[in-house]
Amino acid sequence: MSRAATAVQSKFARYRAAKKKQGLKLLRIWVPDVNAPGFAEEAARQAALLRGAPEETETLAFIEAATADWNLEPYDWGPEGPPPGSAKLTRS
Repeated sequence: MSRAATAVQSKFARYRAAKKKQGLKLLRIWVPDVNAPGFAEEAARQAALLRGAPEETETLAFIEAATADWNLEPYDWGPEGPPPGSAKLTRS
């Protein structure tokens, strides 16, 4: 292993140790790839199943309550604008 690789590993080991000392735990999760073939169709299918159901109303009320104090001011993407497919967060 090269000296540079060892230095990087040491840096991350110190970082992880500092986070652990702060009472944090590393968590890795797998999430759906929104760019994967069929993702949009499956998301639309699942949304259609919920449309109008009592669970939809309950879930949306929970999300609204949980995010009520989030600051959703527009992000400055710079002159090139947001990347393709980025979400546009708005509060109605």
